[in-house]
Amino acid sequence: MAYRKKIDTLSRVNHKNFVNLLGYCEEDEPFLRMMVFEYAPNGTLYEHLHVKEVEHLDWNTRIRIIMGIAYCLQYMNHELNPPVAHPSLQSSFIFLTDDYAAKIGDISFWTDIASKSKISSEDELEHSELSRLADSEMNVYSFGILLLEIISGMLPYSEEKGSLVNWAAQYLNDKRSISYMIDPTLKSFNNNELDIICEVIQDCIHLDSRQRPTMREVTYKLREVIAISPDAATPRLSPLWWAELEILSVEAT
Repeated sequence: MAYRKKIDTLSRVNHKNFVNLLGYCEEDEPFLRMMVFEYAPNGTLYEHLHVKEVEHLDWNTRIRIIMGIAYCLQYMNHELNPPVAHPSLQSSFIFLTDDYAAKIGDISFWTDIASKSKISSEDELEHSELSRLADSEMNVYSFGILLLEIISGMLPYSEEKGSLVNWAAQYLNDKRSISYMIDPTLKSFNNNELDIICEVIQDCIHLDSRQRPTMREVTYKLREVIAISPDAATPRLSPLWWAELEILSVEAT
């Protein structure tokens, strides 16, 4: 039942900045469950931010990734009916295409099923209450944390600095010092874009969830300064793809 429900949910999400479901397999003899998703060849955002051996992203690439994520979340939270909230929005679930466009992935399904199977009956009520947090408001909060991670290159939590939110508070509250949050691997950045991103971060991580903006409002605010349209944030067709298509058409004839 849970598997079919997940298939139904994923099949409704059709956005160019989402790792779309291509197909699935469901066999009882032998028991087999498998989902087939789009392939994003440049790994995850997490790897490019935190793994030293992986290519680091410049400012413009990070801004394009931010806008791709924002547009996709706006689509999922406001344009789908009923809306679909991402259950675990974090950098390890943001995949990058060959031209470094963002693709939000929802591959936490099996982890969700495993964790739910361990819940005892007396914990059911508490778990039910916690599950309600996985909604649009929680996606907005998670997006704020993700923005912090992208501009700082730091983990959401580390033993050395503790919570990224707490660490960043001293800089977010003083515009003169927000540049100190910037990832030291970045050779340059845009001050106006940094200012609006920091304003959005503060809005998204507001302690009172009722004071947080919607993803539609977040996207609108970012667009006031960042000139990246939805089309510009989506993956471009690779020239190699056209070459492969040409080869296939020749072979077919």
